[in-house]
Amino acid sequence: MLNRFLLLFALFVMPVATSAQGVVSSADSRATAAGQQILRDGGSAADAAMAMMLALTVVEPQSSGIGGGGFLIHHDAATGRTQTIDGREKAPAAATPERFLGADGKPRPFMQVVPGGLSVGVPGNIALMAQTHAKWGRLPWARLFDPAIKLAEDGFAVSKSTAGYLAMVAPTWKDFPESQAIYWRDGKPLAAGETVRNPALAATLRRIAAEGPDGFYKGPVADAIVNAVQGSKRNAADMTRADLAAYEAKERPPVCMAYRAYKVCGMGPPSSGATTVLGILGMLERFDMKAMGKDDPRAWHLIAEAMKLAYADRDTWVGDRDFVDVPVAGLIDKAYLAKRSAGISPARPLGRYEAGMPPGAAPRTAAMSGEVPSTTHFVAVDGRGNVASMTSTVEGIFGSQLVAGGFILNNELTDFSFAPEKDGAPVANRVEANKRPRSSMSPTIVYDASGKPVLALGSAGGPRIIMHVAKTLIGWIDFGLPVAEAIALPNIYFGGDATLVEKGTFLAAMQGEMTRYDGLVTASDLGSKVNAVEYVDGAWRGAADPRSEGNALAE
Repeated sequence: MLNRFLLLFALFVMPVATSAQGVVSSADSRATAAGQQILRDGGSAADAAMAMMLALTVVEPQSSGIGGGGFLIHHDAATGRTQTIDGREKAPAAATPERFLGADGKPRPFMQVVPGGLSVGVPGNIALMAQTHAKWGRLPWARLFDPAIKLAEDGFAVSKSTAGYLAMVAPTWKDFPESQAIYWRDGKPLAAGETVRNPALAATLRRIAAEGPDGFYKGPVADAIVNAVQGSKRNAADMTRADLAAYEAKERPPVCMAYRAYKVCGMGPPSSGATTVLGILGMLERFDMKAMGKDDPRAWHLIAEAMKLAYADRDTWVGDRDFVDVPVAGLIDKAYLAKRSAGISPARPLGRYEAGMPPGAAPRTAAMSGEVPSTTHFVAVDGRGNVASMTSTVEGIFGSQLVAGGFILNNELTDFSFAPEKDGAPVANRVEANKRPRSSMSPTIVYDASGKPVLALGSAGGPRIIMHVAKTLIGWIDFGLPVAEAIALPNIYFGGDATLVEKGTFLAAMQGEMTRYDGLVTASDLGSKVNAVEYVDGAWRGAADPRSEGNALAE
């Protein structure tokens, strides 16, 4: 019932920010307000996005922050260029492929290695921010920190979602007193509405504001990170000051493909976002999705089939491109996708969903990684037409549970495949020194036939991120829905032999009909946090997922 109410709310009640000027959207209203203020002060879309990233460090600590990493895609209105920056975390130099194996040589249980230092990657968000600001910033660097510093110093009310996650992790926090010191009171986790003040985080942000990225990757903050990782009561590990000092964010080529009358662009490896989203779209292109529409169970069957095939390719072919060959062009090659699509029947499930052999690829084995549904997304467009879309994460709920300098440290290294080999061959996404784990984060910008950006979006949700973004794109492009309605469409994913559809939605109501085409269909909790902006009737309009506490605001 709750999901059904949220969907109706999004479709008929939820106010949507509209403006001929700038618009921002994030998963927390305090962060959205920070981005709005930066735009009003003359900042660029990139400035607003970075201010939101910092504010989310404070108010949404369970999902993202400066102790984690992210990916950003940017459209420069003056040059027309689309560029992407990789701020993904890296494994320390001492990491080996056996990092997550037990004494018996087998992968350790996922939740056994998440808490503590072993799962922490070298954070990338501040390096990403520095490169973003150098390329596209308009306001002074330090100005972008002001909203986050004010929130940390003055305090903020704990949101319902943060309170829920605090209650969830509470039984495991006996070994994490530094986390308890911030988010507990009187021996128990804070409840919704209680106030958090985080002077240690405010001091960290002031230092970085004054010293630039060196204030994070060197000096007292770097020492705090290393001490937290090496001194953890759980899974103490091997990150060093040299690992932090050596970290660099990287500009990567965007991955783009034509779909219908649009060009869709996203983030390339180590993200699997663009190749998998585009793979799904490419396999659907031969079907008249518009004619079927959102209420036809056959349309969702086709989406499910394309999804399963695209994810099979993802699990086999995508990893850190600095370490393994990733056949990016082959994965989105139209002829290859047409061949993959030829196996999809509108009337029945394929049944076996194996990776294909994209052009330019050499044989390789597949292996799953352990992403979990956390993360956050935010997007900004300014009055000059620049667009910034960024997904940021600490991986799981409160990451590694470790705190340094008042901020949560990620558990991003558990996104690597734990088994370094399969069938005697090395796995593309295995742990290696200085390597970045594969990600599903999918920040996306869509262009019309004239080359003008008309939509920017992304989502949280671990491996489901790809599907939240793909579903929204299909709703917007194929079903012709406004982006708020496309976001509110039911979510779909898969697990084992089943197609999973979102509980309490019209898709769950047609579960019986879908089984005629799809075999086993199961209703499941499939929450999401999609944030987006779209260009409609000469103005930008923002939207946020009704399942989240996010919002959109106009400049």
